[in-house]
Amino acid sequence: MVMDDNGLEPRVLATDKALELIREIQQDHPDILFHQSGGCCDGSSPMCYPTNEFMVGDNDVKLGEIGGVPVYISGSQFEAWKHTQLIIDVVPGRGGMFSLDNGREKRFLTRSRLFGGGEACAVPDIRRPPAP
Repeated sequence: MVMDDNGLEPRVLATDKALELIREIQQDHPDILFHQSGGCCDGSSPMCYPTNEFMVGDNDVKLGEIGGVPVYISGSQFEAWKHTQLIIDVVPGRGGMFSLDNGREKRFLTRSRLFGGGEACAVPDIRRPPAP
């Protein structure tokens, strides 16, 4: 079981393959972020963007960080998934159309698990991050 610095279960984790792909992407784009897609154009894939090309919305929730990279989700989607831990993984295939994993023949994929009874999970900071 993985715990954060406060002894709580983190809301988002990454597999070793995901951390490896993050490092690969950061060679081309050092400052990136993830936004968990809500299921429109690219399904429900975690989308990876250059930080300066994605505006985090007022209602977006920061779930945590993976490999030092922030992960956000829309407030309405967080309400539906608030009892779930997201695990960012990598599988073969094409990334989302605008996501930085596109064209690498592997893509990010979100897996999930429900928090069990009595688990203390990290409460995300829902305040809007400062502008870059």
